[in-house]
Amino acid sequence: MKTASGIIVATLCGSSTAFVPSNTASKTTALNLKVGETAPDFSLVDQNGKTFTRSKNKKPLVVYFYPADSTPGCTVQAKKFQEEIKSIRKQYRADVVGISGQGSESKQKFAQELGLDFSILADEGDAVRNSFKVPKAAFGFLPGRVTYVLDKDGVCTSVYDNLADAASHIDAAKGALEEMGASSKKSPFALF
Repeated sequence: MKTASGIIVATLCGSSTAFVPSNTASKTTALNLKVGETAPDFSLVDQNGKTFTRSKNKKPLVVYFYPADSTPGCTVQAKKFQEEIKSIRKQYRADVVGISGQGSESKQKFAQELGLDFSILADEGDAVRNSFKVPKAAFGFLPGRVTYVLDKDGVCTSVYDNLADAASHIDAAKGALEEMGASSKKSPFALF
């Protein structure tokens, strides 16, 4: 009975960070790939059977890990990224990939249901999730929902971890891309 009530509480809270004071929030992502680190290289198959390799991508990249295909929160998140994919590509010259542990058949069905125009990648066995050190959520019961923004060289510029508010990942990613673009446009003479 205690286990069942613990799961319910964890699910309602949405994240293991729900009880962490805000001034220690940086500790909650200590397991994550950190800002300034180069993302691990990976090659995964998408919903169309194409292999996506991180190191072959030569533009900014939003990599979002989500718990599972066709679940309510993950559906909201994928739809929101789909709504913004054209502007992300045009305005920031970036791309988006979603990653979860289901196989390519599940990815194909999920992408067709939502009309997705970006790659969702099959990470069966969670090897890529583990290489990024994505923390589990809900006291370790659920795969985490974490979004990383990488620059064109694969260096992490932003980490956003929020299981409960799936839609907020899109604004966080666009904000990081905006900041990345603004910092690359700064004059080298601004310091003088």
